[in-house]
Amino acid sequence: MTTLNSQTIAQLAEHLESAERQARDVTKITDDYPGMDWEDAYAIQDEIRRRKRARGHQIAGLKAGLTSFAKMKQMGVASPVFGFVADYMAVPDGGEIRMDGLIHPKVEAEICVVTKAPLKGPGCHMAAVMAAVDFVLPAVEVIDSRYRDFKFDLKSVVADNTSSARFVTGTRMRDLADLDLRTMGVVLEKNGAPVAMAAGAAVLGHPLAAVAMLANHLGARGQEIPAGSFIMTGGVTEAIAVEAGDHVVARLQDLGSVSMRFV
Repeated sequence: MTTLNSQTIAQLAEHLESAERQARDVTKITDDYPGMDWEDAYAIQDEIRRRKRARGHQIAGLKAGLTSFAKMKQMGVASPVFGFVADYMAVPDGGEIRMDGLIHPKVEAEICVVTKAPLKGPGCHMAAVMAAVDFVLPAVEVIDSRYRDFKFDLKSVVADNTSSARFVTGTRMRDLADLDLRTMGVVLEKNGAPVAMAAGAAVLGHPLAAVAMLANHLGARGQEIPAGSFIMTGGVTEAIAVEAGDHVVARLQDLGSVSMRFV
């Protein structure tokens, strides 16, 4: 049950997506629409997805956000959020990311999976996710909230497609059976120095718990995670701000490294 009408939802989607495309910040939308609810927030995100597809972009993957206890504390929130990444956000491992297309980017290391079977909630659980995972790979997500000074509440960030901006995936694929995602060590380096470290358990106790929550979230809206989906389970570390000239490397135990340079 949305509280905003379809015209307002379309206007807010255009407002936020234009801010992303023009790399300019805006104030959080709940300032003007304090009564908007979760359904409104996800309806705005859905409209942003529709706009991107209409422009010829493909949806490259699904993501969970604010899944790490460090990130929840950093942002003052209590539950994860869900969004998507589009094809143009993908940057090759070792590639350059231009700052002129971003507002105030931050990086976080992530454990990602690709599925070989569909996942559908409600009632999706860890064992179902484990059976559906084809392989695991490392990534770095570049988040870039469109809200001024990274100040937002959870409904505003959901509407803004969970601050999605860029992502870089590693090239090493591993079988889930060969890994312990809970104890997997993750180190994020900036210009050669470690700036954040954590283990996979920082993501909801186990990164695959984020996938189950995503499936259940989509199931409540009559959607599912299709087979062959790329899923980002959320930042293992807190998000680290970057600027032009920075070289970022994420090292994930047994998964190799992912690197990029900001120019």
